Amino acid sequence: MPEGEVTVRVPAQLRSLTAGNREVTVPAGSVLDVIKALDAAHPGLQERLLDETGTLRRFVNVFVADEDVRFLDGLATVVQPGQAVSIVPAVAGG
Repeated sequence: MPEGEVTVRVPAQLRSLTAGNREVTVPAGSVLDVIKALDAAHPGLQERLLDETGTLRRFVNVFVADEDVRFLDGLATVVQPGQAVSIVPAVAGG
């Protein structure tokens, strides 16, 4: 498990849970570890990001260093210290 911290970029829709912060810092680890650390510091984030089965919600995209985790190792994707994690809500169009 990598030691150190990562920066998580929080979208406007979730900033009410982070006291308005655009970015928060949590310990490095897997994407799931990062989400759990986010939820420990800012309760309610995990349920907004993961469904009842523990997988990313369809309308939530998570990027590690600008790479979509769905095309990497999903929630097991390792986030190295110093990397950025971006939470990006999917945009519906029509």
